[in-house]
Amino acid sequence: MRTFFLHVRLWACVILLFAVIYGLLALVAYALGVGAPVFYAALAALIVAVQFFMGPRIVEWTMRVRYISELEYPELHRLVEDLARRAGIPKPRVGISEVPIPNAFAFGTSRRNARVCVTRRLLETLDRDELEAVLGHEISHIKHRDMLVITALSVIPMICYFVYYSLFLSAFFGGRSRDEGSLPTLAIAFIAFLVYFISNLIVLYASRIREYYADAGSVELTKRPYSLASALYKIIYGNARASDETLKAVQGLRAFFASDPATARRDLYDLREADINKDGRISAYELEAFARRAKVPLTERLMELFSTHPHPVSRVKRLASYL
Repeated sequence: MRTFFLHVRLWACVILLFAVIYGLLALVAYALGVGAPVFYAALAALIVAVQFFMGPRIVEWTMRVRYISELEYPELHRLVEDLARRAGIPKPRVGISEVPIPNAFAFGTSRRNARVCVTRRLLETLDRDELEAVLGHEISHIKHRDMLVITALSVIPMICYFVYYSLFLSAFFGGRSRDEGSLPTLAIAFIAFLVYFISNLIVLYASRIREYYADAGSVELTKRPYSLASALYKIIYGNARASDETLKAVQGLRAFFASDPATARRDLYDLREADINKDGRISAYELEAFARRAKVPLTERLMELFSTHPHPVSRVKRLASYL
């Protein structure tokens, strides 16, 4: 039932965002004529098509992915194949990302051409159960098809910004006097900018929901929520130890990380309390004990509104609910 409500919330974001963009384009049509919405709809289709066909190539290049054979990493291939079988999807391609911090991610345009990649640092950091839990999280992204959902949603703020920018320029440089309608055009441009800001927040919210959804999927596949919590703790620890240069280099790729590397040092401070015996991992007992007493401060909950990932304490508390 908890997974069902996560699914409902994700699709509520989809419906809300497409309603928002429909309302904005209808407003533009009313003010400027029927041609404008057709143009923006065509622009949206073009952007989606480019992301759909070029997206995997761009990810491979930016994340420095190299696909590996079963002879090179037999255990990794076995884990991915077993999890894919349990999830009822085709086995994705398996790759190594040469980014120097612990991380795993999935991408692709469908279940049949999906890819799952891990970094060498992740393989060095996690034990087998933790690695399986993280791979279960990534396999769940593929099973839920939420990669396509986020791709489609991320286009909407771009369109809103383009509407704002083009109308703003039109109002000042379109050669019309104020009596001829530049003030109404500016008003619509302001509304478009406001919609752009709000739609960005909705996309970020959808991104956080898909992480909770994939966490639940991992637990469904592995039956070990504490292994995923422990892996998350180790990943955050590894990200917190990364150099400022490394963190800066991956700043624009945060959506492809298991946790937000930009907040790793602060997140580590919050999660250290879960490691009661200080052995560098989180057991089932430690997960349950931490969930009972841990709280996310109001200021950090507000900051979470602008993050692609849920606050790690919130993620760990939700994982404890699956025990």
